[in-house]
Amino acid sequence: MAEAKTTAKGHYYYALGRRKSATARIRLMNGKGSIVVNNKPAGEYFAESKMLLSELQKPFAALELSADKFDITVVVSGGGHAGQIDAIRLGIAKALVEKDENYKSTLRRAELLGRDSRERERKKFGLKGARKQRQFTKR
Repeated sequence: MAEAKTTAKGHYYYALGRRKSATARIRLMNGKGSIVVNNKPAGEYFAESKMLLSELQKPFAALELSADKFDITVVVSGGGHAGQIDAIRLGIAKALVEKDENYKSTLRRAELLGRDSRERERKKFGLKGARKQRQFTKR
């Protein structure tokens, strides 16, 4: 079992999650089920879409754990909300593995520990976008 780090609030488990250009730093600690993203409640930070908020519960659902037993503090930057949610979900799964190594195989089978490595392709010189070209004219 990994060593828990300590703050004034108690022991926590740290993990980093990434997706596209979003980076999420996660602190998982025992608590009452609050999720705070950039010093705001998660419901307020991701107010546009309740579907995105349900993604945060997937690591707990895969392990059949109650999310109400953990407080999660997130500092996320970069990307849009969908990429940020995926980064947070990966970070939560990694933090749960830090807490208990036995969770690793279950989370791996649920495909929650793999990083989605797809990134945006850069725009190329002389083109309209990464791959789009001007329309060809024969005459």
